[in-house]
Amino acid sequence: MPAASPAGGAPVPAAAGVPIIETVDVTKHFATGHGVAGRRTTLKAVDGISLAINRGETLALVGETGSGKTTFGRLILGLYRPTSGDIRYRGTSILDRRSEAARSVRRQVQGVFQDPYSSLNPTMTVGQSLAEVLKVHHVVNRSARADRVAELLSTVGLSPAQAARRPVAFSGGERQRVGIARALAVQPEVIIADEPLSALDVSIQAQVLNLMIRLQDEKGLTYLFVTHDLDVASHISQRTAVLYLGRVVEEAPTADIFAEPLHPYTQALVRAAPRLTTKRKAAKPALGGELPNAIDRPPGCHFHPRCPMVMPRCREEEPALTLLPGGRSVACHLHGPPAAAQPPAS
Repeated sequence: MPAASPAGGAPVPAAAGVPIIETVDVTKHFATGHGVAGRRTTLKAVDGISLAINRGETLALVGETGSGKTTFGRLILGLYRPTSGDIRYRGTSILDRRSEAARSVRRQVQGVFQDPYSSLNPTMTVGQSLAEVLKVHHVVNRSARADRVAELLSTVGLSPAQAARRPVAFSGGERQRVGIARALAVQPEVIIADEPLSALDVSIQAQVLNLMIRLQDEKGLTYLFVTHDLDVASHISQRTAVLYLGRVVEEAPTADIFAEPLHPYTQALVRAAPRLTTKRKAAKPALGGELPNAIDRPPGCHFHPRCPMVMPRCREEEPALTLLPGGRSVACHLHGPPAAAQPPAS
């Protein structure tokens, strides 16, 4: 992979074995106004997430709409600042915006977003959009920009001649390819892909997914792949983390998630996952009931009102994320430590 230019901020060196991206008990809370009796209410979009992503791997982040997936990705991209916790790039906190790590991460971590049309400037040709990125980040000099734009378009399977077109002239799949090209323009190490397939026709989704897998192999990219679809996760990721109401309820190698999901919520998602084919049917609802309000969460295990295996303990005691053999973790009383013994009545 080509080295970053000094002007863009060279990658920060890291010790062997240090994750390229790591979050430590990260939260993001949004004030939502005043509730009952004039009290301020808080939406806990991300509520204590600790995850590590190793260089060159894909971590899939899955869950229903409203689980906090997109907010978490935006925290890593620096679009939101966490309420608490830490975000580290190559072992160094990036929350101090004046630090070398924070400056470097602006270039080394790029995003590919859900809506490929709204993320492109409709008044500019795609060539101008790509050239603007190259200019802002000082990737190549002015005389080399046209050649670099042509190279980027070819890399994502588009014709260099299409650089003269505006986004409206492209199909959804082509726009997403342009979005990927724009992310690649600054030669990043990490790409945060936020539901990059969900706005595309089923017949195009597999093409874009295969493109992203190829680019990862060729360029050694690291992905955080945000998706509501476990079948998509199974095609691209080595590990999967399952979010529910802003918290990780299960994390494991992706193959283990599909072979033996442990958390009842993960089990429901796996059962409902459609297959990634051109004849793909709409996903069935993952389970009964609706996702609870992130402002007024159920006590104990937040999943207990929808859980088919709920126990009295679940309604009162929040399960901790427990590390199990095989490199997997789960937050469920069915698999965690036993309940503490109650003292005898006097």
